[in-house]
Amino acid sequence: MSHEIDAILLEDATLNLDELARSCRVSREWIIERVEWGLLLDEDSITSDPATWIFDSRSFIRVKRIIAIERDFESNPELAGLVADLLEEIEFLRARLKASELKED
Repeated sequence: MSHEIDAILLEDATLNLDELARSCRVSREWIIERVEWGLLLDEDSITSDPATWIFDSRSFIRVKRIIAIERDFESNPELAGLVADLLEEIEFLRARLKASELKED
């Protein structure tokens, strides 16, 4: 039995639309819809030509998270985006709290 492993180093990785879609196993249209709904990319990064869009490692992780939320909770994309926002904020706040605790020691 053959197992395909699709791995990339995330820290400095940038992906175009096709690479992101392939890596996340979703269609180009799926990603384009989420970009148009404001769930991916900053407004400054969006051009009229999706072929020019560049996604970073945060986008990759966000797409994977939104996919899981939509699938696991049968949610619509907007709700999945909101949940992803909240999870990212929690991670940010936990990191700040941990950093401030380290400074006090």
